[in-house]
Amino acid sequence: MSADTDTASPTPAASGFDRDNVQAATIGDSAREYVNRLRGGDMGSLPAILGLIFLFVVFSSLNDRFLTTYNMANLVIQAGSIIVLAMGIVFVLLLGEIDLSAGVAGGASATIIALMLIDYDWTWWMATLAGVAVGAVIGLVIGALVSMLGIPSFVVTLAFFLALQAVPLRLIGSGGSLRFNDEVLRGLSIKNVPVTAGWIAAVVIVVGFAALSLWRYRSLSAKGLIHEPLGLVVLKIGVLAAVVLGLTALLSANRAPNPNFNISGIPWVAPVVIALLLFWTFVLTKTRFGRHLYAVGGNAEAARRAGINVLRVKIMAFVICSSMAAISGLLAASYTGKVSPGSGGGNELLYAVGAAVIGGTSLFGGRGRAMDAVVGGLVIATIPNGLGLLNQASYINFLVTGGVLLLAASVDAISRRRRSSAGV
Repeated sequence: MSADTDTASPTPAASGFDRDNVQAATIGDSAREYVNRLRGGDMGSLPAILGLIFLFVVFSSLNDRFLTTYNMANLVIQAGSIIVLAMGIVFVLLLGEIDLSAGVAGGASATIIALMLIDYDWTWWMATLAGVAVGAVIGLVIGALVSMLGIPSFVVTLAFFLALQAVPLRLIGSGGSLRFNDEVLRGLSIKNVPVTAGWIAAVVIVVGFAALSLWRYRSLSAKGLIHEPLGLVVLKIGVLAAVVLGLTALLSANRAPNPNFNISGIPWVAPVVIALLLFWTFVLTKTRFGRHLYAVGGNAEAARRAGINVLRVKIMAFVICSSMAAISGLLAASYTGKVSPGSGGGNELLYAVGAAVIGGTSLFGGRGRAMDAVVGGLVIATIPNGLGLLNQASYINFLVTGGVLLLAASVDAISRRRRSSAGV
């Protein structure tokens, strides 16, 4: 059977989008169904969302600067590179694999971008393409070694973690650094979207989501297919509108500490993250590759027998992960304004893996979404941001972050056990 035969794909029951296969007559029925899913161990991003709310309440009550527009904009910028790297990690975790080299792959790619800009005077988009291409090649080699030779991903990526640190060290030199001062790329962290353009984009997102949601409801209803109740669809549109328009209003206000200056608008890193989120959500939920990825993560042998090219799926997952690592490295360099031999070799990978797991992606494969990286990345970024405002010692940040990650992993393990008991 061909690997491209769409009808042969097993149903990705653990994709996190199982609601598409369930119909409820009213919002009350939907709520009861959701509670039943929680009892069955399908927690999704709920623990991370509750944790994020808890952190916001605690930090805002202890420091009145936490919820200021200036700090919220900083939080968005600080979370950007973590979220993007976590999105790439999600694809590997969906297979039950791990990529320990993603952080340093991002550092190596950012070094290539900086060199292309400085030494060869390339345009920003050409240098960016070169950096992403380097990341893709790294992922291609890792994926081939893991899938074709059967070497455990832990071993392969650990070897690449050590080897790739030599790239910036060789190209930059010990103790040196490269300035990352391209106007466009550096502007991702230090410049903002014009206020008018930000409002237009926010309205377009809300109207587009509303139109797609209502069109999907009407289409499924007219065909007599399973669909959500209209009240729930309207509620989702309202929640999205409140969040998007509220954040736009918050970030559009002047947040400059000095009233003589004007700093307003959404940081450019936010549209980058949103665009990647929409794209990878579409890939995971609406494409054949996405369905095959969940199938392989759920049961690789069953997927192979169903005609799915397991090797290709695994290779592509690692290519996506390393390519996203390159973009993450670019955002990190944009934030710091430089690339150094240690770029990507610190806690970036650990934070990204933690963000994916905290957001709801399972360490055991087969369950996760791109949105998990966003929620988890915000949690990870909020901890040092809030503790920094409270002037806490650095070791407190590591203790709290480690505790949150351990709690998330425990929730994942317990949820998996409950799903197994429920036969899901």
